[in-house]
Parts: sequence; structure tokens; C-alpha cells
Amino acid sequence: MLDTSMSTGLVAARRAGSHRRAQPQPSMSTRLLLVDDDARLTSMLGDYLTAAGFEVETAHSLAQGRQALEAALPDLLVLDLMLPDGDGLDFCRSLRGEARTRRLPVLMLSARGEPMDRILGLELGADDYLAKPFEPRELQARVKALLRRAEPEGQADDVLRFGRLEIDLAARVARLDGKPCDLTSHQFDLLVVLAQSPGRVLSRDQIMDALKGHPLDAFDRSIDVHVSRIRALIEDDVKNPRRVLTVRGVGYVFARKQDADS
Repeated sequence: MLDTSMSTGLVAARRAGSHRRAQPQPSMSTRLLLVDDDARLTSMLGDYLTAAGFEVETAHSLAQGRQALEAALPDLLVLDLMLPDGDGLDFCRSLRGEARTRRLPVLMLSARGEPMDRILGLELGADDYLAKPFEPRELQARVKALLRRAEPEGQADDVLRFGRLEIDLAARVARLDGKPCDLTSHQFDLLVVLAQSPGRVLSRDQIMDALKGHPLDAFDRSIDVHVSRIRALIEDDVKNPRRVLTVRGVGYVFARKQDADS
């Protein structure tokens, strides 16, 4: 249900905007996905943010939100905590477990504004947390701040480097000594999951969870096989690997230091 003070704030913000000198607007290519079951709120916020220069898509359930994300990844997700078909916290946690959405900025909305609620939301992957009711101008300011933080500082940010091995996320290619490694799409995504958590042991279940956007038969019970094939392409000695290491009984760890000069 739309809070009266929030509704008043939206109206006031619109009126103030009509008398304010024009400000620089975000590019219309900046896409926001707003997931909230309050149709009136999403409509008013959608109009407000559109007027501010954003391209806004709305969804009223987790199912609709998931469908929208699968169709096209937005620049930022505004996600309500309580939705009719599930918990926004669980949804946010699942997004952080998928390679495609791990870095998607998420601003969480909730009528629950207690400190522990905010802490839990942030710990489960939200980048910011805004309690209802809120001023629409504050929402817009927080959205802009998150987008600034998400902006890449340079092309180098898209390349993970570990000694002689580099993983180009934008080009989706791994290179050893500057030469491309002939990885399949699935194997590249598996390598990225490991490489984005260097020094951290990942269980097979964690790896499967991170790759669950892939068809089930692509990785089901075959993580070890894919790791062996990756090693054949990026290791100097597959019998004594220095990049992707096995932790017996647990899973795998991507080594922080792999070459003598790294």
C-alpha cells in the first residue's frame, strides 16, 4: 500500500521539478528495473524516474522480475523486500550467486527499517537499503550514487590478471602468455567463478549455485571433468597445477599467486 507521505512527496517533487532549472539528465540508455508489488507505487516512481531521464521497467512479483532480468540485464535493480511470491532477501542472495548478475547494483526497499533488517539486507548482497516511506528525491539520489559506484574506472577492470594468465571478461576469452585458450562458454564461466574469488575455497555446491543459469546437464556431476579440461589449457603441468587447486573433500580454490613473478 502506498504511504500517504510518500505519495505527497512524489507530487511535491514533481511540482518542484517544474519550477527548477534544468539539470543534467542520465542517458536514456540507463535502465532501471523496479520490482515491487504495489502497483500504484511502481507507477508513480516509474513516472518520476522516467521524468528524471531513466528508462524504467516495472515488475510486481519475483517471477516477473526474474523474467525481466533474463530478457535483458538492467543497469540497476530496485527490489522490494516483501513480495507475494517470495522473499526479496533470498532473491538478492540468488542473484549474487549467479555469474551474470553478481555485480548488478541492487537497491532494496522495505517497510522494515530496523537496523538489523538493514544489516541483513546488506550482508545478503544489497548495495543499499532504503526504508519506506521515503522521499522520491532520496531514492533518485541513491540510484545515481550506486550507478556512479558501478561505473568501470577503465577497461583494465574488465581483465583479471594472474601472472601469465589473464581473463578478459568483456571479450570472454582467457589468455596464457598472450595466447587465447580454447575454452567453451561453460568452461569460461566456471573459470570466472573461481578467478573472481582468488584464495577462497569453493565447494562443488557453491560452484553449481553460481552457474545455475546454465542448463542443468551442462554442469551436473561434471565439475571435476570441466576443471580437468580447463587445467589442460591453462596449466603448465596438469599433474601439478598451480592455478586451479583441489581441496580434497571440499572443492577447488583459484590460487592468488601462480607464477614466480606474479
